[in-house]
Amino acid sequence: VHVVQSGGGLVQDGDSLRLSCAVSGRNSNYPVAWFRQAPGKGREFVAGIEWRGVVTDVDAVKGRFTVSRDNTKNTVYLQMNRLKPEDTAVYYCAVRSLKWTGPSSDSKNYDSWGQGTQVTVSS
Repeated sequence: VHVVQSGGGLVQDGDSLRLSCAVSGRNSNYPVAWFRQAPGKGREFVAGIEWRGVVTDVDAVKGRFTVSRDNTKNTVYLQMNRLKPEDTAVYYCAVRSLKWTGPSSDSKNYDSWGQGTQVTVSS
């Protein structure tokens, strides 16, 4: 399984960014999740999408971040709107090893990870 992320960068408070996660070796039957890790903090679950397209996200990003997937490209996207300085972190895409299930907030349930991409939001 190969997971390649793209997107990210430096933006200002209130701006938008889109992250992409291209997966090869595992099809859309497997859930994909986005995690983030801020400096000095642990890796936290942000949002995920299951094989039926149902999305799970955390309160901190609800209404601002959207997860979607293009099954023809086997790519998952994280659209981040109204970004805040507290969203600053390295963002990781992860693919779960169990298919036909939902995303998990526990990073231990994912065996394939992207390389990570920095998102910095300045105030």
